[in-house]
Amino acid sequence: MKRKLTTIFFADGAGYSRLMEQDEAAAYGDLRRAREIMTELFARHDGRQVNSWGDAIIAEFASVVEAVRCAVEVQEALGAEAGPGMAFRIGVNLGDVLVDGEDLLGDGVNVAARLCEIAEPGGVMISSTVHELVRKQLSARFRHVGPSEVKSMKEKVDAWSVQSAAARPARPPRPAPAADAGKPGIVHKTIERADRAYHWVMAQPKKVRRAAGMIFFFFMLNLLFTGIAAPWFVFPSAPFAIFIWLHWRKQAESARTG
Repeated sequence: MKRKLTTIFFADGAGYSRLMEQDEAAAYGDLRRAREIMTELFARHDGRQVNSWGDAIIAEFASVVEAVRCAVEVQEALGAEAGPGMAFRIGVNLGDVLVDGEDLLGDGVNVAARLCEIAEPGGVMISSTVHELVRKQLSARFRHVGPSEVKSMKEKVDAWSVQSAAARPARPPRPAPAADAGKPGIVHKTIERADRAYHWVMAQPKKVRRAAGMIFFFFMLNLLFTGIAAPWFVFPSAPFAIFIWLHWRKQAESARTG
């Protein structure tokens, strides 16, 4: 068999078996739409779909940068169009692989699959090799997950999470308070709440983020000129607040029934 160095893109549906049990037709429809989105973006970034089985999709890219850029765009497109229960994990790895006709085999593919497994639903996880090559080329933020134990591999995989708008970023652990710190002050509480709000907003679809951005814009405008209680702040903000509340109710209902 021939060998080559290539960038492997591995995507896998999160909770797809559960969705199939609930509604096969709807779950398969979501999967078909996700495949169509990925196929379009693979072509746009000079990628090639290698294989697919079940809800897993494998592609290869000549460019590491284009592979990661494609992965981020896939998650953004799926976040905007997929149903509330449909989410994919994506792993990207650069490795030496075996070529068997149109198929690719070997550790390079296996590592991409394991990176996919430890990614958050809606997230992208990349290897340290990929991170080193793309960190200066892409505007996305990266979070070092560190060496992670993965299934069926003896060595740990050093992973980086791509903190894009579509990904659901895991919150970093907070440092333990000092022994004499006592109860947290008002500033600490405010920062903590702002941190929670930021991570919640970044995990939402584009429409929700835009609504939250409009409310924040009106808030800052009034804070600078007239005051929070001014009617022209409350009235324009109300529709955006109602939209976010309805989206939150829909998410809560989906989680309860799922």
